[in-house]
Amino acid sequence: MLGSWDRVVGPDISAHCTPVSLHQGQLTLQAESTAWATQLRLLAPRLLAILATEVGAGVVSKLSIHGPAAPSWKKGPRTVRGRGPRDTYG
Repeated sequence: MLGSWDRVVGPDISAHCTPVSLHQGQLTLQAESTAWATQLRLLAPRLLAILATEVGAGVVSKLSIHGPAAPSWKKGPRTVRGRGPRDTYG
């Protein structure tokens, strides 16, 4: 199923997300942006119905949708130990 993702969900959805893993009925998807992650969460019932039709009922029972990884602010040239200054933005 992961190899035929383009055919299963169509070119519009497959252009903006990729399947990462399928484990115990939970399909993990990686969206290219937070907007697409939100859109996929809204389309989740429809996607589950399409997947049940294409790959069989019960193969995918839950979707886990992740957006892009956010940058870490814990490392870098201007990090401070502890809580750091709290008056930075105002």
